[in-house]
Amino acid sequence: MSLSCALAFCMYGYDAGVLGGVQTTKPFLDAMGHPTGTYVIPMIASSYTLAAAVCSLAVSIIGLPLGRRNCILLGDAFVIVGASLQASAWSVPQIIVGRVLCGFGIGFISCTVPTYMAEMSIESKERGPEVAVQCVFLISGVALAYWLDFGVTRMTNQVSWRFPIAFQAFFAVVSGLGMFFLPDTPRWYYAKGRNQEGDDVLSRLHDRPLDDPAVQEMKQEIMATIKLEEEEENKFNVLHLFWDTTDLRAGRRIRISFLVLSIQQMMGINLSVYYSTVVLAQIGLSAFLSQLLAAVMNTLFAAGTYFLPSTIERFGRRKIMIYSAIALTICMIIFVAMIGLKNPTKGTQWTAVAIVCIYNFIFGYGWIGVPWLYGPEIAPLKLRHIGGAAGAFGEWLFSFITVFAGGIALENVGWKIWLWMLLSCAAAVPFVYFLCPETTGKSLEEIDLIFAKQSVKDSMLADQMRRHHGFGDEKEGVTRMEQV
Repeated sequence: MSLSCALAFCMYGYDAGVLGGVQTTKPFLDAMGHPTGTYVIPMIASSYTLAAAVCSLAVSIIGLPLGRRNCILLGDAFVIVGASLQASAWSVPQIIVGRVLCGFGIGFISCTVPTYMAEMSIESKERGPEVAVQCVFLISGVALAYWLDFGVTRMTNQVSWRFPIAFQAFFAVVSGLGMFFLPDTPRWYYAKGRNQEGDDVLSRLHDRPLDDPAVQEMKQEIMATIKLEEEEENKFNVLHLFWDTTDLRAGRRIRISFLVLSIQQMMGINLSVYYSTVVLAQIGLSAFLSQLLAAVMNTLFAAGTYFLPSTIERFGRRKIMIYSAIALTICMIIFVAMIGLKNPTKGTQWTAVAIVCIYNFIFGYGWIGVPWLYGPEIAPLKLRHIGGAAGAFGEWLFSFITVFAGGIALENVGWKIWLWMLLSCAAAVPFVYFLCPETTGKSLEEIDLIFAKQSVKDSMLADQMRRHHGFGDEKEGVTRMEQV
């Protein structure tokens, strides 16, 4: 289960990075007919992110009927077709169509994989590390793409770009085969009224019979949450996204899911990933050094994610996001200062390279795995597909803006575009402090209590969940949310 989802997320990262290493090579430009105009290459790169944003909106509607498993399978199928079209492209329109189909596939996958792994967890301490592991594979896919690009683009034939583009289909095939033999999550089965299948999966996850106390306790907690969400006053309405009056504050939670990944993108990471070679060339490095250091930079980006699975439960979601955002702001101030100098020297150039590498490492640790986990885990059970889709929509919408507009801005305004990223890194600190309560150590059902109104906390169902998990009198997150 973990491997199938990890390969799907690895494909997501690989697809995000693979074009960046080949889009300026002569064989690729020859195949595309040497397109002219400032907008063509950014449109090829960003068409995939725009398609993923559109697909994320679709998942908010069809995600619950389709189920978590089928969404991932559908995503894998789209990528196989899209990768085939891209690898065989001889024109800009064909490669854009292939990128769009891959974008649809990655939209399904990015919305669903964190939700699937979070809902398959049977202990709260498993959920963070499991989703963090998926994000390790996600960013490892970016690094793999740049190293593969760096290696094959030493050749001067069409294979130099077609092979790395086609290779993304390998991840989709293996992930799809694995998912085909896996069930959906027990929470989805119960939410759909398919209790017998939910019982079977829950029993298999615990590796215990259905009548075991641990299995029954978790089932009753899930069923209690479903009953709470089905009460008339807690029914979700689209207007709640703008003015939330529900007892469970579902609209507020979905807004946070959207915003946390929107801010993540505005902090500049995809501009760095998609245009690594362009950014390094603008610093003043040669084409060879730019390609080599782009691979090194994205390897450090991946390396940062490797430290998250073992520390996310120890440090907590809030602390990791807040302190890493502070560090990213400092890095961005230094980076902007170095590249904004009118008379750069070798010292300022290499300082800028070193800082952007440190920035990528810190970002990989603090702002990849945690935001992807946080959105789905704070959403109510029956709206978790909407929470995941809202987060992915924010990710892809602002990814499109930064990749398309940012690519043009790099050509027209140069280093000044990074001021936007600097301000976004700084804005992330108060956003997390005031709007994101701590969820570490809580079951998915207990998180409802962090956001719920006091009347719900005092209800019989809430008391039952407190007794099951010893929720106790922890008020820090609750008080903060009530103040907001």
